Amino acid sequence: MTWRADPRRIADPFSERVPLLSSRSFSLLGASFEFLSDSPELLVLVDEAYRDLPAHALGGPLLRIELRQAQGGADFGAEPPRACMLGGAGMLGAAADAHNIVLISPETGRAVVQLSRAMLGFPYHARYEFIEFAVFQLAARTQGLVALHAGCVGMNGAGALLMGESGAGKSTLAMHAMLQGLDFLTEDASFVEPRSLRLTGVANFLHLRFDSLAWVDDAALRARAEASPVIRRRSGVEKYELDLRTGWARLAAEPLRLEHLVFTSPESVGEGELLQLLDGHEMVERLHLDQAYAIGQPGWAEFVEGCSRLHGWEMKRGTHPSEGAEALRRLLTG
Repeated sequence: MTWRADPRRIADPFSERVPLLSSRSFSLLGASFEFLSDSPELLVLVDEAYRDLPAHALGGPLLRIELRQAQGGADFGAEPPRACMLGGAGMLGAAADAHNIVLISPETGRAVVQLSRAMLGFPYHARYEFIEFAVFQLAARTQGLVALHAGCVGMNGAGALLMGESGAGKSTLAMHAMLQGLDFLTEDASFVEPRSLRLTGVANFLHLRFDSLAWVDDAALRARAEASPVIRRRSGVEKYELDLRTGWARLAAEPLRLEHLVFTSPESVGEGELLQLLDGHEMVERLHLDQAYAIGQPGWAEFVEGCSRLHGWEMKRGTHPSEGAEALRRLLTG
């Protein structure tokens, strides 16, 4: 049998001319995003992540992400391999293997995400480690936003950043804040304009540890959470992935104005005062310690200068998470 090369592969070795006939458009993180794909399954991931979100306008550009399904690729075991970061020559990206990779060009406002069929069997990893990675990097780098590892809730247009180590209770605190009528902006990825201190985020999901439901008195919310998909973090921790776009939560309709920085603490004070005002020096020092990634971003110095004119707080735990949520509500209402 004589082997013959596929002439289509010779003429288009990089699959650049494969038509991407389907698309989705969303307003995310202040910019307009267009997703183009040859795979209905990849567009389902995009719909699940970004449908029905408030449109936050920051005057950002039109950004385009191509989603391509790879041919071939090995099956995975319990979870896919970790993606390794890469960058250079004005490009950045991540790759788990030869078939699962994201490449981003901030200068052109474009990115390509290629995923194998095996990766599609792990929708949480496909969304967060590849598609969301491209969205976050393009939005931040093309608009000069500072990306923070912090949650955010607000009221009447004012926002409070929630910072602290994993396990400090930020998600549980955010859930109880929503139950008390506060607006939800984001769980753990906040983006801020360093000059105006306006905050934006993606308010799609809240990830809750199983034991956090013990603090929820609302039977309907408990049932909704328990019926949600369960995701498994790389650390091995499993959580409910609660969709916030079902009408029970208030999602921030527009970017919030940053007014308070709240550093959550696992230390309990029982029935004592939960919020302790930090002096300016200590607040800035904690900000640097808490945001190791953000320190290297171009707008960091301007952001810190703006924060020096705001209030910083340490929030300790009370006897119930609702007490922390009530403290946030009082803080944001003056």
